[in-house]
Amino acid sequence: MTPAQASTTAVQTYQIDKTHSEVAFRIRHVFTKVRGRFRDFSGMIKFDQEYPENSSASLTIDVASIDTDTPDRDEHLRSSDFFDAEVYPTIRFTSSRVARRGADSYAVTGILTIRGISHEVTLPVTFLGAAVDPWVTMRAGFETSVTVNRKDYGLDWNVPLQIGGLLLGDDVQITLSIEAIAE
Repeated sequence: MTPAQASTTAVQTYQIDKTHSEVAFRIRHVFTKVRGRFRDFSGMIKFDQEYPENSSASLTIDVASIDTDTPDRDEHLRSSDFFDAEVYPTIRFTSSRVARRGADSYAVTGILTIRGISHEVTLPVTFLGAAVDPWVTMRAGFETSVTVNRKDYGLDWNVPLQIGGLLLGDDVQITLSIEAIAE
């Protein structure tokens, strides 16, 4: 029997619980790091702990939900200078393969699409565990952090500084803290 046949009942499907999850980012601004998050997102995780190659994940982020605690900056980020939310309203990740890297760590490779530009990325995902909550709902936790170059996705806007260099860095650290509910 192949692993795929042996684990047909071991794959558990989860929906992301956005009230207990976070999609966050940070980027260099002059000297420090500016942090932000997306408030509206959804996704599904199909997880087979015994045979992770049967697992998959997808995430859709509503670009208009960007929040850096500065309304003017958020509007600028929604504009055509950055995400162009009217033309490209979502950011998407869809996995293509999952491989075990350790007891509770996985390499989740897939396509990340921002502004209509797609690139393959590999997310180092940690499985935090699964448990039944007090309301008898099965939940699972996952975390990952990955750095991408914003220019790879057409996010090129920048301003030169008088002291040299540029206002914004190119690298953006994306962090996902996901709690998901079993279907």
